[in-house]
Amino acid sequence: MSPLPCELFLALRYLRPRRTFVSVITVISIVGVTLGVAVLIIVIAVMSGFDREWRDRILSCNAHLKVVKPPENILRDYALPMSVVSANPAVEGVAPFVMGQVLMRSQPKHGEAFIRGPVVRGVDPLLEPRVSVIHTSLIRGDFNLDGRGLLVGSEIARGMGLNVGDHVAVYSPRSLEQLERSRGQTNAQLPVADDYEVRGVFDVGFNDFNDMLVVTSLENAQDLYGLDNAVHGLFVKLKDPFQAEMVARQLAQRLDPDLETITWMEENAQIFGALMSEKNMMFYLLFFIMIVAAFGITNSQITFVVHKTREIGLLKALGASGRQVMWIFLSQSVAVGLIGVSLGFGLGLLALAYRNEFLRLMTQVTGRELLPAAIYQIHELPAQIMASDLVIICGGSFLIAVAAGLFPAWKAGRLEPVEALRHE
Repeated sequence: MSPLPCELFLALRYLRPRRTFVSVITVISIVGVTLGVAVLIIVIAVMSGFDREWRDRILSCNAHLKVVKPPENILRDYALPMSVVSANPAVEGVAPFVMGQVLMRSQPKHGEAFIRGPVVRGVDPLLEPRVSVIHTSLIRGDFNLDGRGLLVGSEIARGMGLNVGDHVAVYSPRSLEQLERSRGQTNAQLPVADDYEVRGVFDVGFNDFNDMLVVTSLENAQDLYGLDNAVHGLFVKLKDPFQAEMVARQLAQRLDPDLETITWMEENAQIFGALMSEKNMMFYLLFFIMIVAAFGITNSQITFVVHKTREIGLLKALGASGRQVMWIFLSQSVAVGLIGVSLGFGLGLLALAYRNEFLRLMTQVTGRELLPAAIYQIHELPAQIMASDLVIICGGSFLIAVAAGLFPAWKAGRLEPVEALRHE
């Protein structure tokens, strides 16, 4: 006697490979489920990897939290807010900043001068290492902001032909406003640009920052914007960036009501919102692969029911109930779903483990760079396997596979013995 229930025993016996057309259709159904699950796991893991990659790069040079004072965004007495923020156990570091756009002109010894409008970031050299990775991202020069020292992004340095030791003229907004007011006036005193020396070139791994950011000391930036001892706000780095909203609520209770705390999710809502929308849309689109595979299961089950009509009639004549017959064929869909999902799970994880080797092989075969580093700023294909995604993919695929066999199993359960044996 078999230890398995009668319905499951017969279902597995019918699934044994035989040299019949029905067996071929069953194998195709399993392959369809396998490929659908594998493709879903691979694509969603790669998209999650890109999401993590962009998030890490943005957060490496940007604050997890910003403390500002709207609407003028000028924080005059920032020592007290700094002490309050630093006292929070979730905070890893806090530093003041001054940030705004300036006009920068190169001063080459030969050739044409270049003009750019980067964002200058005034930092405290002692506190900045606690909130960003600029000090460890230098590709040339040193983290030296003494005097009129300046650090420039790698893309700015490339576009303006700058190197360590070169000098640039920086026009502050105040200088440009003074220049505008002096237009048309006789004997007007024209503003003189501040002379800065390039002390270093940094690459934080994110072109948006490399192409727009220059860094100087807090004192220099305060002088450019006429802030005296005031700053534009505080950068805050957390031990866990995903606690930003919780920490923001805690700080709001302790800080002055005039101060506003902005999280990195709020500041980059468009970027991460777009990534999340793309991931969700890819989920929905790729699940259509599983729906196509489900049609294959339905087709194989209908063919199987027709092929086993005589056996169904005999089972009904021997006393089998419609529910028992239904469970025989529904168990086959369950088995196909389990086998397909298990194989797809293994194939997906295997493909992710060797994704970069496969990418290099395809690059060699096609002679084209399939992941241009100049565009994506990465040299290997990122991937992040999330347990929640695996549960949704495997669980959803299994349910679709089982649902695909409901109609054929229901029809088999309703088949009357007389109709089944009429032509026998």
